[in-house]
Amino acid sequence: MKSVLIEWGDPQIGDSRDPDRARRRLEDAVLPADQWPARREVLDLLERHGARLADRTTAPDHLTGSALVVDAAGERVLVLLHTKLGRWLQPGGHADGDTELAGVALREATEESGIDGLRVLVPAVDLDLHRVDHRDQLGEHVHLDLRFVVVAPAGAVEHGNHESLALRWVTLAELRELADEEGLVRLAEAGLAAYAAYRSGPDRPG
Repeated sequence: MKSVLIEWGDPQIGDSRDPDRARRRLEDAVLPADQWPARREVLDLLERHGARLADRTTAPDHLTGSALVVDAAGERVLVLLHTKLGRWLQPGGHADGDTELAGVALREATEESGIDGLRVLVPAVDLDLHRVDHRDQLGEHVHLDLRFVVVAPAGAVEHGNHESLALRWVTLAELRELADEEGLVRLAEAGLAAYAAYRSGPDRPG
């Protein structure tokens, strides 16, 4: 699938309740072979639960969307010190009923970074299934997390919200020192490579 950058408000990533939207994003995702079993697991859950998998009623499994926010030059990524978990993470969160996971990732990135003019690169580049506990009414549950690259405009200035204690732009080398889990580094490696390939492509915008 050809990579495309999509702006907020584009109907391609508009809010949806159609499970086929999530299915297509999962099927189109460019994933390494070791993530194919996880994709099959999520597709099976989607077949079983339909659009409810994007809601929080299918405990303990919920679809989520995450974003690797990359600067316009493709040199740094934005990470957030999560308020509840106390860890450096990428923006992301529950789909809350929206089956358009590219739109979910872009929405979460916009809300958590405070940056206007973000664009999401499709297809997705990573899939991560992990248990979390935000110490709230949901208790421990599983994020079925489809992850996208989100590109910031040149000169972007970040402004965090209540979900983070700090925000930081880091290079991949700096992230390897900062991150405490393999999945974030793996996402950054895949995402920076995907954005570099997009920028070097023949259809790169002038």
